[in-house]
Amino acid sequence: MKKVKMGVKPLIYPVPVILLGANVDGKPNYNTLGNFGSMPISPVVIYVSSAKRNYTNKEVLQNQSFSVNIPSVELVEATDYCGLVSGWKVDKSEVFESFYGKLGTAPMIMECPVNLECKLVKNFDVHPCEVFVGEVIETYVNEQYLADIDSRHRIPDMDKINPIILSPDLKYWKIGESFAKAYSVGKGYRKKSGTTRNVNP
Repeated sequence: MKKVKMGVKPLIYPVPVILLGANVDGKPNYNTLGNFGSMPISPVVIYVSSAKRNYTNKEVLQNQSFSVNIPSVELVEATDYCGLVSGWKVDKSEVFESFYGKLGTAPMIMECPVNLECKLVKNFDVHPCEVFVGEVIETYVNEQYLADIDSRHRIPDMDKINPIILSPDLKYWKIGESFAKAYSVGKGYRKKSGTTRNVNP
């Protein structure tokens, strides 16, 4: 087995594709991003990274709120369109049907299976990007995408949501089948003997 040096690349793919939402000049605006992740579980905090030039950024700061919308593969054309055109030149307020939640300032997409309504808690610059850290105020899931665990608990069903995934070759992918249960399959692990190798030349 040989390791190939690829240089300095952020090969943490695949990543979920999201639509960052914010009110801009009184209208909903959505920007397609692939830089998104979660942080602490309690309170629930997430982050998104957006190029400083993006139209949406200024209103995230002004309103101190934003939304993260997770599209399904059926929305791929509209989702990609929102990443191809800039709000500086195109009104994207009618691409999707929008709704508002508790904050009243973070537009969310009705067609997206999952929506996170976020209050901005911190922002900072990292080179050409601006990072927004938000506390999730409420999570919304379209009812048809929920699955019953038991009589009291319902969770989002990944098969039904069918989120869009981005790969390093800039292609969109679908999620495959589940093959193991997290925090469970490792209980059967038995340590194997091995060696450590230096991959430096």
